[in-house]
Amino acid sequence: MFLTGRSSIVVAVGIIPVVLLSAVGADPWLVAWLWVALCVVLAWIDVLAAADPRGLIVSRDVPQRAKLSDPVRTRIRFGNPTNRRISGRVRDAWQPTAGAQGDRMAIDVPAGESRTVAVSLLPRRRGELRSEFVVVRAAGPLGIAGKQRSIAAPGAIRVLPPFHARRHLASRVARLKELDGNTSIQVRGQGTEFDSLREYVRGDDVRSIDWRATARAGTTMLRTWRPERDRHVVIVIDSGRTAATRVGDGTRLDAAFESALLLSALANRAGDHVHLVAFDRAVRARVTGVDGPGLLPALVDALAPVEAQLIDTDWDAAFAQARSLYANPSLLVVLTAQEAPDAARGFLGTLGTMVRAGTVVLVGTATDTGLDDLALGTGTSDEMYRAAAAEAALASAAQVANGVQRSDADAIADTPDDLPPRIADRYLSLKKAGRL
Repeated sequence: MFLTGRSSIVVAVGIIPVVLLSAVGADPWLVAWLWVALCVVLAWIDVLAAADPRGLIVSRDVPQRAKLSDPVRTRIRFGNPTNRRISGRVRDAWQPTAGAQGDRMAIDVPAGESRTVAVSLLPRRRGELRSEFVVVRAAGPLGIAGKQRSIAAPGAIRVLPPFHARRHLASRVARLKELDGNTSIQVRGQGTEFDSLREYVRGDDVRSIDWRATARAGTTMLRTWRPERDRHVVIVIDSGRTAATRVGDGTRLDAAFESALLLSALANRAGDHVHLVAFDRAVRARVTGVDGPGLLPALVDALAPVEAQLIDTDWDAAFAQARSLYANPSLLVVLTAQEAPDAARGFLGTLGTMVRAGTVVLVGTATDTGLDDLALGTGTSDEMYRAAAAEAALASAAQVANGVQRSDADAIADTPDDLPPRIADRYLSLKKAGRL
């Protein structure tokens, strides 16, 4: 049961008989109570006369996936198998972060027919969005009250990371193609893919001479080799408490997702194998053994529900997970924080175990966009205190970065917008140098 706004108007109208009858000597309190009782009776009559929404058959049409901040159109279908027309208003039970447009929508379903209502969503948060039911109100003929029912109608949509860094992909792929063309690269030595034969020149490795081709050609011929393409890239995303830090318009975890997706898309275009794990003290996302066009959808689908956990990351277990993906990758990328030396002690102590022959280790961190400018602040005492705090934060980050470099790993720290392309550029430079 529910009461409409008209019920308060009906009750308020009772002031008139109270005033008129009290003028002729009637007890005003008795008249008021009688009027309230009459209103209650009318409300119950209206409820009994209203159609029962439980007779409706509700189904949904909801896309399984959508990108964050992209508008999503869903539909709810109401079937009415009863012999009464059901008119009223409906409210969908999406959580606030789904961004449902409109509060209560009108429905009018004739007997034996069906109607469809569109519900527009504008998701404001990654992860799983669910609606388990709809609430339908059917008012009675007097419009004073009616019947309200919750009808089960489960629906879910997975909101994927937006991948804003995609705008950098085309230029990096073009550079990759240019690099690949130049590196038909005459790499000398074994362990690479055979490319072609050419004449020997002074300084070439004599171990690459093809003696049979030399005998046929009458001049010394040399084998050239293409770099191997099927390298393995392992990405570890720290989903511990430091990932919850806000940098720019989002969190450090969001920036890590952007970096991981851009690097994965680029490495996939280069023919490398990509493995990813998001970890704190448990595996939050894991993607391995997926190549080609299915890689990026698998990554965004796995990362969508991942949220930063307010716990310290177990780096021994995190790197064990990385080794389980691929024991000796060509490139290991760790996306975490480079902030306080005390907090990074466990990470730095374990990082050295991952630096092995043939493996390049890269540590990437999204930093606050305003620290450099803030550290230069002068003027009021508040500005001086903020400048001192910013300078201390930059000094601590520099100490951690030096610790990373002492472990023979590369440290890259930049703003959320600039970190993804910088990591992609570092990947390309390693390709150009023949280290990948």
